[in-house]
Amino acid sequence: MDKKVLLILVDGLRPDALQFCGSGYSSRLLEMGTYSLEAETVYPSMTLPCHMSLFHSVPPERHGILTNVYVPLSRPVEGLCERLSANGKKCAFFYNWGELRDLTRQSSLAYSFYVSGDICGYEKADEMITENAFSYIAAEKPDLAFVYFQSVDSAGHAHGWMGSEYCRACVQSLDRVRRLIEHFGGQYDIIVMSDHGGHGRGHGTKESEDMTIPIICIGEDFRAGGQFQNASICDVAPTIVSLAGVDVSKDWEGRSLL
Repeated sequence: MDKKVLLILVDGLRPDALQFCGSGYSSRLLEMGTYSLEAETVYPSMTLPCHMSLFHSVPPERHGILTNVYVPLSRPVEGLCERLSANGKKCAFFYNWGELRDLTRQSSLAYSFYVSGDICGYEKADEMITENAFSYIAAEKPDLAFVYFQSVDSAGHAHGWMGSEYCRACVQSLDRVRRLIEHFGGQYDIIVMSDHGGHGRGHGTKESEDMTIPIICIGEDFRAGGQFQNASICDVAPTIVSLAGVDVSKDWEGRSLL
């Protein structure tokens, strides 16, 4: 295979919020691809540890990131972008939470766009990311584009998971997902997912509300309306390199969902 992949992550999106939030796009999203609404993230179910497991396909006890503060890995694990870059693939990042800068070595990125959600507000920052991703992906056609939205998680912390403000943020984020899929579907295989869920006004525990995430894969290699069994956040990196026609890193513990 030699596929291009658009990885869209909505921070803090619970699987049950897809239907509960009132988005008219949720059902269509599940109809288009193979999905799991029972996929597992890692513990601690916090943003940076989860993303490190997503991009390095190992649990936190191996990559060593246990909080939202980065520390250098004592025994480095090859990351997704490093793996792709070493095999001649071009990667691009679009994000608005600064701690994600440590997910990959900057030398493995052809392009990185960051806007501070803390300063601009995450709703505005999500829209700025969407517009920048549209223009760059259309012009440069990277092999992997990672687009990260933070406003759902921000609303959960500020107002509570599954409340009205949280649901409004879900609807807005899913509309941005729709726009990206409608524009780049066919050119890219697309993975839509979350890093963790949440309950009350937080997350990070082993409770199912925190540990369960959606993973939706859309493209000709995935059966429309199909479901994954026993999917994990650590399975995403192996899936992406497999789609790109690159061998899975020997360091990784996840499995390809293909």
